[in-house]
Amino acid sequence: MTSFITLIQAAVFFGTVIMYGCIGEIITEKAGNLNLGVPGIMYFGGIASLAGVFIYEGSTEHPSGVLCVIIALLCAFTASALAGLLYAFLTISLKANQNVTGLTLSIFGSGVANFFGGSLNTLAGRFEQISVPVTSAAFRTTIPGLSGLGAVGGIFFSYGFMVYLAIIIALGVHYFMYHTRRGLNLRTVGENPQAADAAGINVTKNKYLAICIGAGISGFGGVYYVMDYIKGTWANDGSIEKLGWLAVALVIFASWKSIHAIWGAYLFGVLYWMYMYIPGLTRSSQEIFKMLPYVVTLLVLIAASLKNSREKQPPAALGLAYFREER
Repeated sequence: MTSFITLIQAAVFFGTVIMYGCIGEIITEKAGNLNLGVPGIMYFGGIASLAGVFIYEGSTEHPSGVLCVIIALLCAFTASALAGLLYAFLTISLKANQNVTGLTLSIFGSGVANFFGGSLNTLAGRFEQISVPVTSAAFRTTIPGLSGLGAVGGIFFSYGFMVYLAIIIALGVHYFMYHTRRGLNLRTVGENPQAADAAGINVTKNKYLAICIGAGISGFGGVYYVMDYIKGTWANDGSIEKLGWLAVALVIFASWKSIHAIWGAYLFGVLYWMYMYIPGLTRSSQEIFKMLPYVVTLLVLIAASLKNSREKQPPAALGLAYFREER
């Protein structure tokens, strides 16, 4: 039973990181833009939050945990949204290739974040490793009293607030997309921008907003990884990049519906960490288990193609630049 609870906890921690990236990318893709810069955007969110709270914690003798959380989230959302704004300007206003722009953003974000991460480690001085203990503790604080309720507490209540925030955002995005007029307008832009424009919907405005807000939400994945997953430090091991690509794969697995991203993210986490709880596996076997989330995504793609279900297909105008004069 203990091993099962540990596996579920590992899956939730792992899945929450990619859930944020997935939700943000779903919003972006619903507007018709394929942003492969999710890993870079998550890097921006992670390093911006770390830098912001590092400066705050170092400037006061008794930093407030609540203020630390607010600073971290604001810094992350702002930096990630600005990265999304850059992508939007290049792909919408300048009509640059979306795939190339997204990949370039991933490389750029990784380079910038690791450069500043190394600089922060140097500034930290002691042991050459940055640490923001007050902020990390605030992010990892569990619900008082509930986390100690045996197996139930261990499975459902032993996490920081960002786990529950991810679920709330996923449900909120689903409601917005399918139960509001603005959500319908956004989906129309992603499906048929010509028709949306003819109906009086501002295509450019909707695309810009979707990309910037989606990028800001994706950046929360970087915050959660840095502040909760690795406890307020910085690691130049490329883990955020790997998780960012898993978030992109999860978009396909979830059929572009944020509500499916919830259980899909946790399933990816279980599949990824399952090898830790199976005795006798060789190193090669362990690497095969780490591939399972991608394999499952490929199977979902194949099944959707064979079934030819419109609900499981991407937005019709995904990845295509919109030229108003061709309307």
